[in-house]
Amino acid sequence: MKKKIIISKLFLYRYRFVIGYSILGLAFATLLFLLPMIAQNGLSPAEINSATKSYYLGREGVLNGDLVDLPYRVLQKYAITFLGLTTFSIKLPSILIGLGLGFLLILLLNRWFKSNVSLLASCLIILSTPFLFLAGSGTPLIMLVFWPTLLLWLGSKIQGENRPKPLYCFVFAIAMLLSIFTPYMVYFAIFCALFVVFQPHLRFVVKNLPKIPLVVVGIILLGGFTLLGLSIVKHPGTIMELLFAKDYHISEFFNNIGQAISPLFSWRSTAESVFLSPLISLPLFALILIGLFSTTKGFFASRNSIASILIVFCLIITGFNPDAIIFLILPLSILIAHGLKYVLEKWYGLFPENPYARISAAIPLSILFGIMIIPNLLQYIYGYRYNPNIANEFSYNLNVIRENLNEGRLLAKDNYDFYKILEASSELEVINELPDDTAGFATIGALEKTPEHLKLERIITSPMRENSDIIYLYTEKEGD
Repeated sequence: MKKKIIISKLFLYRYRFVIGYSILGLAFATLLFLLPMIAQNGLSPAEINSATKSYYLGREGVLNGDLVDLPYRVLQKYAITFLGLTTFSIKLPSILIGLGLGFLLILLLNRWFKSNVSLLASCLIILSTPFLFLAGSGTPLIMLVFWPTLLLWLGSKIQGENRPKPLYCFVFAIAMLLSIFTPYMVYFAIFCALFVVFQPHLRFVVKNLPKIPLVVVGIILLGGFTLLGLSIVKHPGTIMELLFAKDYHISEFFNNIGQAISPLFSWRSTAESVFLSPLISLPLFALILIGLFSTTKGFFASRNSIASILIVFCLIITGFNPDAIIFLILPLSILIAHGLKYVLEKWYGLFPENPYARISAAIPLSILFGIMIIPNLLQYIYGYRYNPNIANEFSYNLNVIRENLNEGRLLAKDNYDFYKILEASSELEVINELPDDTAGFATIGALEKTPEHLKLERIITSPMRENSDIIYLYTEKEGD
């Protein structure tokens, strides 16, 4: 007689989630480190500004109140110092934090949903266009999603245990302390406090936490807010950067919200936003609507209501900065998991006793996931390279300079402080005024008038459609 095969004892079945998460993690890590090569090769103005501020960050500035985005800027400063000024070194902090963020999203969803739902939802989220853009952009914008995700996961570890470990309470307090140096995270700290006060279950959990960890957490947070208050007194501009934005006017609030949500519903990307449109693909959007519908039952459970409340919170902070719309990654990931949970439960509910129906569900699910993941990847790879409204917002100057200039003089009237960083890792001398001598030099962009003793030797271009003439090489005229 043939021995009956028991599916539950097969190796692939028993370790299916371990294998699935391992493949997802490997693919995600490989994809992230290839981001600077497969998507936008250039740098946006925000990335150039971020790299400049990070590199020149000093102890004196920190002591004088220069604390905005401090954790990210410290990481970016050391990346540029050790690797030199390159596109990769500027983006490296976001790539590393993106790895951590992807890992945290998987852990968070795994706390709230079954392994099959969390695995599938994680694939859809961390391989989506907005997430890949966030992890490949060398700006502190990623911290706007990283801190809340970390705090929610730590909160779930505290809430979901009968006797939570004090370590999680301490780490939660330290994470909350570091997060308040990121713009708009002060609002999130207030949001967390109000959510605990008005959510009955969370209020009960906090009341029953060990008293000593609670006191220590309170002291850490109080000390952090005191430090922030002292820095604001010394550097009043800090409060504007943390709560609003530079040169912000309240009349811009609703215009900013409109500009922020336009990539969600528009099919045409514009130069007003760095995000490709649509920000969320139609299949994902349908799954999100299903998830939102499924949370209406038992809405006041903390897991069900958190996503809807976070969406409202996101709309509020986009009134201060339209780029904050990227925060939607967090609540939408929760709704996607809810949508998947609802779809799988309904499918399996149709055939509760039929194992073949469960197995056959893998075929339409595979097709569905292919429709959602592959177009997202292609949109990211080709959209940021060839969409003219978006691609022209990224500068190729740094790549072209590093490939063609290793020595000599470079005249950089715009972003002089940024290109000055090149001197630390090359023999290039960066200047911001026309030299008095007759020796040749290179310029970023053409001179309005070529000096009489010089001639234009060569123009070095980039593959961009507009502003492709990047470096002009001027040499001394023969006989001068």
